[in-house]
Amino acid sequence: MGCSRTLGRTAASMALLVGTACGSPTAGLTAGLSAPTGTPPPSPTAPASAPPAQPGGTSGQQSTYEQVIKRVLPSIVQITTNQGLGSGIVYDKDGHILTNAHVVNGAKRFSVTLATGGKPRTARVMNVFPAGDLAVIKVDNTQGLQPASFGRSADLRVGQIVLAMGNPLGYSGSVTEGIVSGLGRTVSGSSGEGTPTSTIPDAIQTSAAINPGNSGGALVDMNGNVIGIPSLAAVDPELGAAPGIGFAIPSDTATDIANQIIKNGRVVNSRRAALGIQVGTAVDALGSPIGVLVGRVTNGGAAEQAGIRPGDVIVKVNDTPTPNTTALSEALARLRPGESAKVTLLYPSGTTSTVTVTLGQLPG
Repeated sequence: MGCSRTLGRTAASMALLVGTACGSPTAGLTAGLSAPTGTPPPSPTAPASAPPAQPGGTSGQQSTYEQVIKRVLPSIVQITTNQGLGSGIVYDKDGHILTNAHVVNGAKRFSVTLATGGKPRTARVMNVFPAGDLAVIKVDNTQGLQPASFGRSADLRVGQIVLAMGNPLGYSGSVTEGIVSGLGRTVSGSSGEGTPTSTIPDAIQTSAAINPGNSGGALVDMNGNVIGIPSLAAVDPELGAAPGIGFAIPSDTATDIANQIIKNGRVVNSRRAALGIQVGTAVDALGSPIGVLVGRVTNGGAAEQAGIRPGDVIVKVNDTPTPNTTALSEALARLRPGESAKVTLLYPSGTTSTVTVTLGQLPG
């Protein structure tokens, strides 16, 4: 999993990170990552505690917190690989566990420990969807599994109270509290180790603390329903971690991908737009990125049908500049297969033109 996953930049020059944190947070963001295996081991006998009552809160409010935690925490697991650890959610009684793709990160078999304790259970990967940072694994021993209840992320509202549950820094069964800070974000992340960039459209922004090891855990509403999968956290490259800015994959997306993997063994419909190209970042004489260089075009794909050729440089999709591959991924993540998009191209001669592309579907 590496030490950290760098994600892209926001308008405020805030980088996003996801993945493993090696010992201490790296510059950038320690997003819902995987914690190193050298961190404290899970403590099966240590009960999770509810957040302290807020000023002006009531005993009824505290009781609600306790009930939600008691209901959901048994569905949260710790996933341990030879590179680090992360979190997962029991999806069904057949042993399927939903988590982030970067948590398993190429591992084939690993151990899973329930938040309620017990011996680690062996597990294997069913399949992964790296583009959306999702994966489904399956434990061999299904005894005592308690599936989580999933809610509809489409019904979320900014300001709702949410709890993040997972295994930050190896402390199993940890719970943090916050609110839904924003909806409809598009964020991207890459481990920086040759793994594909993951882009999360319609991401949920939350103020609930997300630390290394929280990745793949649960963002839960006050009805005890999982409404997101914590995956990323933000960090300022100069000032360090940015507390209170984390991102989760919406539950509607996560359950759709999980159901496809469980039913078909793979993702058959990503519901994500694609141009049908392989790309790199084009730079100017000073090494500054100027656009996305088309390296290869899929035969019969959307780009080829629109006249895009290897060597062309994509500098804009609709009105969105694409100075690098992350920007292109985020622009396409906001669109849908079958939609038309205007793609502005820069040619080796220095001239530009705009072509209309009917977008294809990103392979699963």
